[in-house]
Amino acid sequence: MENRKFFGFGRNVFVAGLVSFFMDISSEMIYPLVPLFLANILGVNKSVIGLIEGIAESTASILKVFSGYFSDRLGNRKWLTAAGYGLSTFSRPIVALAFSWHQVLVFRFVDRFGKGVRTAPRDAIIAESSEKAYLGRAFSFHRSMDTMGAAAGPALAFFFLGIFPNDYRKVFWLSIIPGIIAVLLIVFFITEKKANHRIDQDRPKLTFRHFDWRFKAFVLIAAVFAFGNSSDVFLILRAEQVGISASVIPLVYLLFNLIYSLSSIPAGMAADRFGKKRIILAGFILFAFLYYGFAVAVSAKAIWVLFSLYGVFMGLTEGIQKAFLAAIIPAEFKATAFGVYNTAVGLAMFPASLIGGWLWDNISPASTFYFGAITASVSAVFFAVFIAAVRIKS
Repeated sequence: MENRKFFGFGRNVFVAGLVSFFMDISSEMIYPLVPLFLANILGVNKSVIGLIEGIAESTASILKVFSGYFSDRLGNRKWLTAAGYGLSTFSRPIVALAFSWHQVLVFRFVDRFGKGVRTAPRDAIIAESSEKAYLGRAFSFHRSMDTMGAAAGPALAFFFLGIFPNDYRKVFWLSIIPGIIAVLLIVFFITEKKANHRIDQDRPKLTFRHFDWRFKAFVLIAAVFAFGNSSDVFLILRAEQVGISASVIPLVYLLFNLIYSLSSIPAGMAADRFGKKRIILAGFILFAFLYYGFAVAVSAKAIWVLFSLYGVFMGLTEGIQKAFLAAIIPAEFKATAFGVYNTAVGLAMFPASLIGGWLWDNISPASTFYFGAITASVSAVFFAVFIAAVRIKS
């Protein structure tokens, strides 16, 4: 059964997609509501919201390199992945019971702590369960399933808010159910690959010495980009500021995730055919234009269009960047490499969200997005130079 194909994918890749589908239903029932809950119910300013998001994403991201390292060292992917999903699932009661921003911070930290534990070993499972020529397709399938769940989550949030108007807490409680399903799928249906990823003698140290200049350069470029990529909660708050009601915002986020999902697999196929580097560069350029659009947007119609294009951006870049990394790193250090990459990006996102919140409160909401557009433009230039350097050295 381990070698059986499901819609053209191996069992581990297919089940990992299902796991992400259910977990993102759970996560995205909550995510578009948390900034509204903080701003409108708890009365928190944008600087504090940026602090919460920065701490949650970046502090927990440190775990990604350690989970990847221990996954490589112990030869265990499955149970680290299951533990990470379990932590995120059982963090939900914290926000459901929260009456201060400090409690919401604890929820976000535990939730992202779980993500930090699971991300690197899960990505390694997908990479080890896929043929090299189809890595782009495998990661894009996983991202597509993830995003389909992320589309279903806001739809369910919108539905339940219709039944329980303005009762965010009931939605938070209900989000536990799909998370439990995700954990059970890992425990009973993911098979640990008997590959030679366990390192018994020359165990890896947490350094860059196992990787060539391409990996190091790409991690640096991705970190520069992430420095201006503040949390998506600012996009949600911008949508409300421009005039979209809080009850409709889950539908805006639903549209974003639907387009994200629909664009992921075609983007992966295009990357496998035309080259991952070109797709990644196009994504950086698109992001710069998008954030400029959020800065100057003055109508609800513009916000709907921008969220749609943001879905295209995510489809172009998220899975493709991981596929690009998988193709340039040694097989025995895959989880460590994914951990280093995820941690570098996560750490860069801490000042991004802090700066984004400070700019919003102290200069203007538009300045948050101008800053993101500038850093994305710089990243695009750096990546174009990187592409040229790869060609010269090839």
